[in-house]
Amino acid sequence: MNLKKYFIRALHRLQKGPGYTYKELLVWYCDNTNTHGPKRIIKEGPKKKFIWFFLTLLFASLVFWQWGILINTYLSYNVTSSLSIGFKTMKFPAVTVCNANPFKYSEVKHLLKDLDRLIEAALERILQPTPGNSSENVSPSLNMELWNQIPLVLIDEHDKDNPIILDIFESDQPAGNEIFMSNETSMDNETATPPAPANVTSEEKKYKLAVKLCSHEGSDNCTYRNFSSAAQAVSEWYVLQSTSILAKVPLQDRIRMGYQAEDMILACLYGAEPCNYKNFTQIYHPDHGNCYIFNWGMDEEALNSSNPGAEFGLKLILDISQQDYIPYLSSAAGARLMLHQQKSFPFLKDQGIYAMVGTETSIGVLVDELERMGYPYSDCTVNGSDVPVKNLYSQYNTSYSIQACLRSCFQNHMIETCGCGHYMFPLPEGVNYCNNEDNPGWAYCYSSLRSSIRDRQICIDSCKETCNDTQYKMTISMADWPSEASEDWIFHILSYERDMSTNVTLDRNGIIKLNIYFQEYNYRTISESAATTIVWLLSNLGGQFGFWMGGSVLCLIEFGEIIIDSLWITVIHVISWCKGLKQKRAQVRYPDAPPTVSELVEAHTNLGFQPEDAGTLPRDEALPPEPGTPPPNYDSLRVQPLDVLGPDSDAE
Repeated sequence: MNLKKYFIRALHRLQKGPGYTYKELLVWYCDNTNTHGPKRIIKEGPKKKFIWFFLTLLFASLVFWQWGILINTYLSYNVTSSLSIGFKTMKFPAVTVCNANPFKYSEVKHLLKDLDRLIEAALERILQPTPGNSSENVSPSLNMELWNQIPLVLIDEHDKDNPIILDIFESDQPAGNEIFMSNETSMDNETATPPAPANVTSEEKKYKLAVKLCSHEGSDNCTYRNFSSAAQAVSEWYVLQSTSILAKVPLQDRIRMGYQAEDMILACLYGAEPCNYKNFTQIYHPDHGNCYIFNWGMDEEALNSSNPGAEFGLKLILDISQQDYIPYLSSAAGARLMLHQQKSFPFLKDQGIYAMVGTETSIGVLVDELERMGYPYSDCTVNGSDVPVKNLYSQYNTSYSIQACLRSCFQNHMIETCGCGHYMFPLPEGVNYCNNEDNPGWAYCYSSLRSSIRDRQICIDSCKETCNDTQYKMTISMADWPSEASEDWIFHILSYERDMSTNVTLDRNGIIKLNIYFQEYNYRTISESAATTIVWLLSNLGGQFGFWMGGSVLCLIEFGEIIIDSLWITVIHVISWCKGLKQKRAQVRYPDAPPTVSELVEAHTNLGFQPEDAGTLPRDEALPPEPGTPPPNYDSLRVQPLDVLGPDSDAE
């Protein structure tokens, strides 16, 4: 019962409202608030009242302006970087070593023989003083079908507005094959017009070598990749053609054709402990063939470095067998190596360095640890699970990296656009590598995709940096090794240990010595922290409010209270207006009001009106009572009080 009374009283209180009009409420607020300006507005004279009103409005505007700036600064989520230096025993980095040449030429020569004959014949034609006028016809042993898939062409650029395309293997260039080429890299013969023959001597002509790429064989939709040097054009052409050939070779055969660990790693020493090629993990890298990783941490715990200095690092002696290099594929000789974190894939093409043959290369390492703040301060990822790109390098059980994401994204676009995958990147299940036989226009598609800024930007926007990363800064120094005085006995010993032969099978052109070590145990940590925090925001908001208005948090609560009361009064006024509108509509619908109880009593008293006939007789007419009718009971017409609140309620 008490609960019912409580709710009834609360309902009455809600119906009553705060008890103020808008003007009374505003005056009450100005007189009782702890903010300084509003009090002076209602207590001063007319002139000062206007001045204080203007000052209060001005400073309130300044407060809101400053608040907007502070909130916008906080929501920008800026960070500050701090650098700290520590000292601890550190894990030795994973070291990946590869040969600059991916395959032994003796193992792949049978696959590349047609390609080598074509490039040799093409170079002979290119070096002729007058292109297209060689005295020798095309050799019948040349595989012209392979050549026509991705041909090399000469571009006569004497007239830069109307360059002429010359086929290397056509002795007499017909006029119909003199193709007009604009300054753009791609053209369509349907819109091309042949130029007038240039009446110049061969000495005045200027030729450039280019790779011709078409959407399919015999198509007019072609593009020409120009190069400033013929050496670059020949290398690019050979890479495209060999990629198509090697893409059809099974992985196990490619591993077999590469350099084996026991032939490449001649000596190994980590600190004071000897090691050998069995301490390395083999992976196949498309750019460099067989690569070998020391201290990768996949099968065993990562090794710690006991002390800084060259005596406590990794020492290697490698043989790259330069005499077995592929002549047109690998123009650089040496070893490619990279230092990286454990369980991460080595992207040697981007982050690796070369070690030169016939030298001892010393690499001093310093460690930088990067700690980035995550969302919303930066768009980094912890493990790549929130990246929309499928990581194709996860088949190696390696950790996420932005390089893996970018290459996976490109490979996915290549598969969607070209219908096959590029040889240099991993493949998802059910997809094959591109080659000239199954995918005649793959090189054109690949070139267009690689030069597409839109596709590149899509991958950049999709991939994220890792929040935590370790970078190895290297200081590199080199010296000739072995010296002329010691090379005889060193080569004898190394040759005997590898080949069990007293003959010298090694020379300076294939030997590399590496020393990798920590320069010091000091490591740098570059960490990010929030430039603005919620504490910073609240303190600055309060400082601005207190400086311009002399207010505090309680003043804001008072302001909130007056807003609630204003809304309360507004709701009550709206309800009253709705009730009045409803009554007006009822009056319009029923213009004659029904008789009240007092009118019925008066009519009965004066005219002998019977209650049961009240609804049938007019108000101004009454019939006399019949003889023998008992007098009416007037008590039944008394107005009874309505018990709205119940018998136990007390009226307010």
